[in-house]
Amino acid sequence: MTVPELTGLLDAAQVGATVRTIVRSQEPDGAIPWSPLDRVDVWNHVEAAMALSVGGEREAAEAAYDWVARTQRPDGSWPMRFHLGAVDDPGTESNMCAYPAVGVWHHWLLTGDRGFVERMWPHVRRGLDHVVGLQLPHGGIAWAQGWRDGGPGEAYDEALLSGSSSIYQALRAGVALAALLDEPQPEWELAGGRLGHGLRAHRDRFLAKPTFAMDWYYPVLGGAVRGADGRALIAQRWDDFVVPGLGIRCVDTNPWVTGAETCELVLALDALGDRAAATRLLTDVQHLRNDEGGYWTGYVYADDAIWPREETTYTAAAVVLAVDALSRTTPGSGIMRGETLAHDFPEIGLECGCASVPSDFLAG
Repeated sequence: MTVPELTGLLDAAQVGATVRTIVRSQEPDGAIPWSPLDRVDVWNHVEAAMALSVGGEREAAEAAYDWVARTQRPDGSWPMRFHLGAVDDPGTESNMCAYPAVGVWHHWLLTGDRGFVERMWPHVRRGLDHVVGLQLPHGGIAWAQGWRDGGPGEAYDEALLSGSSSIYQALRAGVALAALLDEPQPEWELAGGRLGHGLRAHRDRFLAKPTFAMDWYYPVLGGAVRGADGRALIAQRWDDFVVPGLGIRCVDTNPWVTGAETCELVLALDALGDRAAATRLLTDVQHLRNDEGGYWTGYVYADDAIWPREETTYTAAAVVLAVDALSRTTPGSGIMRGETLAHDFPEIGLECGCASVPSDFLAG
């Protein structure tokens, strides 16, 4: 497999070195922690596995997906956090339960391995069924659910904009997998239609986290808001978050730029067709690269200090995925642009009444 590169920014050898920093962090059971000996969560673990696939580390990537399969609970969820092979927080976040669908579809695009898809499909299906069961009346997905006495507890009654946006992409990936295996999942499409409408028309009904960059760009990154609306959404808070020459703030009140959020914005800009701005931001964030090819989490520019003094696998993964997206190198490079996912869902608003189920959707 050809490792992606961007002329004048990162060559294939440099991208390969970044991928190897993720391999070195992987634990013997396949888990990929945030940094060596640190916590593991399923969402960031899958993102790191996607970067391994892009970098040609197929064996390591599939070991990571085997870990996903082994750690899923009977109800379709995963614990919120692991540490050194043990569950560290048994609660669950809905976006974590959805994201394996994106990773499995991405790995299929890169390998064409139908057997892998068939092995992972039961886990994707249970995970998305669990997530759809957490949908709230306005279309958003309850962001978390407790876990007590060895079983699922009460679900929260609020949805996060960033998490629900990620779930929108995961539902499209899940429907694409279902079509590949000829196992239609109409309830996912219905849930996706309701979720998409909520993300476009009723963002005020989601739990407000306006100081966080992820709340700003994730409706675009997840694919629910694109085109002119997406460009307007990004322009609205550009000056609040973007620090020219350094990247973007994770939180608009703090003088701290972070690599992962910057690269996710790169992917969102690429999805909007703004390759110039995306490339500029990816160039800016290279000040976080260290001598071994890893990436520091962030930089406090007010103090001219790398902080925390740790390189993170999710930051490295975001860089690799951004390089692949901008270079159009692998068959999976368009996954954030939505090029290979299932079609956008019909927009449905059951509670608000401002969008209804299309008759052809009901008939199909």
